[in-house]
Amino acid sequence: MLVSLEWLKDYINTQDLAPELLAEKITRSGIEVDAVIDRANAMDKVVVGYVVSKEKHPEADKLNICQVDVGEAEPQQIICGAPNVDAGQKVIVARPGAHLPGGIKIKKAKLRGHESNGMICSLQELGIEGKLVPKAYSEGIFVLPADAEVGTDALAILGLRDTVLELGLTPNRSDALSMLGVAYEVGAILSEEIKYPEISYRTASEKAQDYLKLHVEDLQANPMYVAKVVKNVKIGESPMWLQNRLMAAGVRPHNNVVDVTNYVLMEYGQPLHAFDYDSLATGEIVVRKATEGEKITTLDDQERTLKASDLVITNGKEPVAIAGVMGGANSEVTDSTTTVVIESAYFDGLTVRQTSRHLGLRSDASARFEKGVDPNRVLPAAERAAALLAELAGGEVLEGTCLVDELDKTPARVVVSPDFINERLGMKIALEDMLSILERLKFGVEAANGLLIIDAPTRRQDIKIEEDIVEEIARLYGYDEIPMTLPEGATQVGNLSPYQANRRVVRHYMEGAGLYQAVTYSLTSDALSQRFALKAEPVTRLLMPMSEERSTLRQSLIPHLIEAAAYNVARQAEGVALYEIGSVFLGQSDEGQPYEEEHVAAVLTGKWLDHAWQGEKKAVDFFVLKGIIEGVIGKLGLANRMTFVKSQVDGLHPGRTASILLDGKQVGIIGGLHPAEQKAWGVKDTYVMEMNLVALLSATAQEAPLAYTPVPRFPAMSRDIALIMDRTTTAGEVMEAIDAAGVKLLKDIRVFDVYEGEKMEAGKKSVAFSLTYFDPERTLTDEEVVAAHNKVLKAIATIAGTEVR
Repeated sequence: MLVSLEWLKDYINTQDLAPELLAEKITRSGIEVDAVIDRANAMDKVVVGYVVSKEKHPEADKLNICQVDVGEAEPQQIICGAPNVDAGQKVIVARPGAHLPGGIKIKKAKLRGHESNGMICSLQELGIEGKLVPKAYSEGIFVLPADAEVGTDALAILGLRDTVLELGLTPNRSDALSMLGVAYEVGAILSEEIKYPEISYRTASEKAQDYLKLHVEDLQANPMYVAKVVKNVKIGESPMWLQNRLMAAGVRPHNNVVDVTNYVLMEYGQPLHAFDYDSLATGEIVVRKATEGEKITTLDDQERTLKASDLVITNGKEPVAIAGVMGGANSEVTDSTTTVVIESAYFDGLTVRQTSRHLGLRSDASARFEKGVDPNRVLPAAERAAALLAELAGGEVLEGTCLVDELDKTPARVVVSPDFINERLGMKIALEDMLSILERLKFGVEAANGLLIIDAPTRRQDIKIEEDIVEEIARLYGYDEIPMTLPEGATQVGNLSPYQANRRVVRHYMEGAGLYQAVTYSLTSDALSQRFALKAEPVTRLLMPMSEERSTLRQSLIPHLIEAAAYNVARQAEGVALYEIGSVFLGQSDEGQPYEEEHVAAVLTGKWLDHAWQGEKKAVDFFVLKGIIEGVIGKLGLANRMTFVKSQVDGLHPGRTASILLDGKQVGIIGGLHPAEQKAWGVKDTYVMEMNLVALLSATAQEAPLAYTPVPRFPAMSRDIALIMDRTTTAGEVMEAIDAAGVKLLKDIRVFDVYEGEKMEAGKKSVAFSLTYFDPERTLTDEEVVAAHNKVLKAIATIAGTEVR
């Protein structure tokens, strides 16, 4: 909300406070002021000029030589390229030495051999956004009113000697979406009274009811509808003061009728709409729900298809406006309009929101109806607009008002005790101070039997419960007045739960291993929702999704991580390593909500190492990711309970995929993407993994004690063996068989070579192991190592199809 301080002074005495000080007071009372904008923007030497004559520049087709009276003894010659400049106009002139926005300083200059003493300005050159400039002047200079005095300050005539406060409003403070609403707020802060605009006009002898018949079919969606009829209207430009105020509020001027409706919108916070009475054709307004598929062309010249839930304004036959959102082009006020129907209504916020959303059409009106307008301003706003049309457009207001009113205007009543307020705030505010604050806010308040009986004004529709009153008193009394106290009672040092601590261990290890954390959407498409899921459960779909790509809660983290990797690869990232710790959503509980389970997942693609100075490069492969998983498992103290078993997962490479087991139960998967998947995503060799983090951390010891191994005092002895085994036999099975033999001196087994080549028998492979024997208490003899090694060989011999080379 943009608030012009010069406009605000019409309704409240601001006590001539500096804009920055007033902004500080408003912010401290609970409405944040995001910016204080000086509209003059340090401009100077900008005056009103009169174009005495205009001639074409002899050396340039698009330039004109103008003689401009700027209030001095002789006219000044100014070269101007604006297409609409002409003799007899009052224009904005920046004199030599003037400063304009953007650091521009005007100097005397020569253009194609002719002297130019200044510049004739457009509004954009004075810092006004192009979208706010009236269309008639959007491509050229701005023409001032004929009564502007030559040589005087043009910035004052344009209302630029003003400061605008930009308010950052929260959704509950819809009351401050109007100048009067802000005036109430400032009045409460400064203890000043509100001055409402005077509404007076002469009425014609004819009655509005004779011109217009009104019928509302859906009183729940539209409990109040007001229509005023104004005839003999003369369409034209609005006076300068009105245009200035609209531009200061961020609204583009159009013509006097449309500008009046926008002015009252900004003044009262009540949306209005003006219909061309003759375009209605039937002399009738009927408010009803649309028929499914009904169409209307709105003021932005877009054809809209309506739903049966949409509320429309019709002439009894066809829609002429979408209620609370936008008017129709078929009833638009034009230059030929002579009779205007002013609409002021109370539309149900939910109905307006649903219509605005499915049409993808938002307006200042819909934003206010969605948040709620003051029911007691609906009729006064229509009267105010009628008075302004009579004043500014020469209109005659017909006697009476066409009215349907079934709207409950009863203020919300809240009963609260002063003790309740003080207990919540930890303060001792006197009853008299509470009453004073509520009276300054213009709340109806009475103290009786130790209670405050409060009637909140209808403009404050956010006041419903006792805590709302606590907040109002606290913010006006001053948050700075709340005493600072130390906590009382027993205290406890905060720390992480075992689960949180171990989750942090996982995160730190992943980042230490070189992976970057990613945060992806929990919502995905229906097609990807169960892709790579550890277990398939019923999915949870949104009733009203933003799009098909964000319609279903995910059951795996992998798809969006692949998407993130593909995004980076498409932008020339040679190596991508990402991980995510996040929730998946499985099945539904008895309450109808999905079960939420935390997982950890990772994706690797491209280069893993690229040490150019050492000539060392390594691409990502299965064992890089497996090593990261083993490192995480080791940190959690689960190394002896975890195994990898070859498996098949849809979308992963059949020869490079394994299930991750904890105590024999699957807790995760690891594998390379299937070539077809890689092609679909636009990536090369890519490896992914996902593990159930809840299962992992639940199995981790509550407090894993640190274990230290002393530096060995005696040497170890190693033996290498190469085995020929079936391709289907895994190295893990061999290691399990050796471990089951119970060879005490055997401390470590490692695979160091795998060969599958031409010289190997079909269906066979060669796997080489390095075995380490060690006794921490003494030096081993060759005989002891040989005996231990023979036990290992006997264990290997029990594996079918396996022999020592």
